[in-house]
Amino acid sequence: MSEAIAFDTHRYVKRLTRGGFTEEQAKALVDVQVAMFDANLATKADIENVRAEIAAAKADVFKWMIGLALIAQASLVVALVKLLQ
Repeated sequence: MSEAIAFDTHRYVKRLTRGGFTEEQAKALVDVQVAMFDANLATKADIENVRAEIAAAKADVFKWMIGLALIAQASLVVALVKLLQ
């Protein structure tokens, strides 16, 4: 089981058996739950990777914005020079 969350499988099996499941059914259900948790929970490394990707995307967007702003400024200066001549 993943270290990401605390999940008391023994207590879960006992609760299911009190609710009418056989012990074999309860254990099978717990195994499926644990596998689902392990497959779907993000780890700290996953979160750090996503943060790094977001930071890289922000940097790319910032570069494009600066580049477009410089192009717009240059176009404005050229247009003004032509108007003043």
